[in-house]
Amino acid sequence: MPRFSIIIVSWNALHHLKTFLPSVAASAYDNFEIILADNASGDGSKAWVREQYPQVKIVTYDRNYGYCGGNNRAVPYATGDVLLFLNNDVEVESNWLTPLAQRFKKDPEIAAVQPKMRAYSYPETFEYAGAAGGFIDKYGYPFCRGRIFDTIEKDNGQYDDDSETFWASGAALAIRKEVFQQLGGFDEDFEFHMEEIDLCWRLWNRGYKIAYCPDSVVYHLGGGSLPMGSPRKVYYNYRNSLIMLWKNYAATSLLVRFPVRLLLDKIAAIRELLSGNLDIFKAIIKGHWHFWRSLGKTSKKRTQLQQNRKSNDDPALMQSYSIVWQYFVRAKKQFRDLPK
Repeated sequence: MPRFSIIIVSWNALHHLKTFLPSVAASAYDNFEIILADNASGDGSKAWVREQYPQVKIVTYDRNYGYCGGNNRAVPYATGDVLLFLNNDVEVESNWLTPLAQRFKKDPEIAAVQPKMRAYSYPETFEYAGAAGGFIDKYGYPFCRGRIFDTIEKDNGQYDDDSETFWASGAALAIRKEVFQQLGGFDEDFEFHMEEIDLCWRLWNRGYKIAYCPDSVVYHLGGGSLPMGSPRKVYYNYRNSLIMLWKNYAATSLLVRFPVRLLLDKIAAIRELLSGNLDIFKAIIKGHWHFWRSLGKTSKKRTQLQQNRKSNDDPALMQSYSIVWQYFVRAKKQFRDLPK
């Protein structure tokens, strides 16, 4: 059974560590370590962890490197076979690691696994960020089994199958250390938001698999770093989506589908402007502007990534429909109602 290195990035979040770290430390598994990657906190987080959980390895940075940079810089200190990137606002069930370990052991081609994610505040429902595994439509819009846009399902066991998934949520992402290092880790140009989808897309393009494990259950609070609907979150959403698509699309999709995505983004921006949401409108425009300004750098990354992909086609788990059309026009609000 693999050794897990659980990496928790934190910045001035002592209140979260006091609430959520106890369940992680009490995990019923014989072979794991916890690494606190502290982004230069000034709230006493490190002192409290040293006193309450001396077994936790603390890595201290000189400044706040965010999610991507904080996790990347902690990996050299990890001794496990599997890295488990866990948000500091996630509570876990005691036996959550064993099913993940068994999933990795069962299939060597599986590079990453996501547990079932429920909402901490509403435990009977799926959680927004990951639910029962993530998917993506042909224009790059992400959604989950159990959550499409703002429609979140209750967990009635409808997604309790060990299935493959397009992406795993960065709130609780287990990945083989060797593969993570081979891919160069998280793309730090993303800073926040969608970096895990980019990583998972790169995994698929390299011929690896990603799985969902329903027998491993965690509870995510969410919304701490990037509150829902904030202009900052909208900015990262639009900018990072374009970066991800430009890097990972197959050549045909880049020519055919990328222009459609640009058009859909323009429609969204106009809708926000007409609705009087000026801050959101500005965030969308800013996201596009920064994407085009950094296109040369992103294109260099694409050139390198395309040389290593195993297929000239997009991954089979990329859905062939538009989730925007299915949800808003055809009123398909749940994953099981979508085209198969």
